[in-house]
Amino acid sequence: MEVHQHPEKKYYLITDESRCKGCGLCIAFCPKNCLGFSDEYNDKGWRVAKMQRMRDCIKCYMCERSCPDFAIFIDENEQTEKEELLKEEKTQEEKKN
Repeated sequence: MEVHQHPEKKYYLITDESRCKGCGLCIAFCPKNCLGFSDEYNDKGWRVAKMQRMRDCIKCYMCERSCPDFAIFIDENEQTEKEELLKEEKTQEEKKN
């Protein structure tokens, strides 16, 4: 999972690369062109969507609403799962190395 924090610390955008099938709907529906395709591939072989310009994000939820696989979502809670997600991501990276 990839977690991006808005510069003003208002919310987080979380992408679950394992669920993304690279359809590009979130990229197409973003009115501020904040998202794009990653150069990396997920375990299924898809180029996944990735936040590229978090500073421009206006929290319109279009990415979340347009994703048919629930692979991208916005978290407005300050102390919810983000710390756990970051720890999980670090653990997975350590296992790969």
